[in-house]
Amino acid sequence: MSFTETNTITEQRIRFLDVTPMISALQFQPSDFEFEHGWLKHVPSHHRFRFGRKGEITIDAQCDCSGRKISREQGDRLMMAFSTWRLHYWQPLQVDREFADHFKTPGAWLRLFRDIRMAWRRFRRKAQPITIPNDAMAMVPAE
Repeated sequence: MSFTETNTITEQRIRFLDVTPMISALQFQPSDFEFEHGWLKHVPSHHRFRFGRKGEITIDAQCDCSGRKISREQGDRLMMAFSTWRLHYWQPLQVDREFADHFKTPGAWLRLFRDIRMAWRRFRRKAQPITIPNDAMAMVPAE
């Protein structure tokens, strides 16, 4: 038996990991995933995936999944699903979270510091504090 015949037999015996369920989950259960420090994490299973620039995919899991390779064809489909998930789900979610952080209620120490800073500014400019009547701040219901 020649080397090429042995190599072909070995390749046929390699079983690739079927990532079709993950591709489907990225599409239909996007909230099950998070992306941090370069790793895509499937929260329910704690599996982590890193996508390389050359198309390689690293799997970090506490089970036998991490020992299996992904076929090139499914790897390309998984990479495309991940890119779509990141562009249409994760990045908008991150922007929304960052925007909301700008308006969260500050802690007591920060509020105290801001009050002292504003009082100091008014004192230096000899300005009177501006107050807004409560009825002017009536909440408008969201549509």
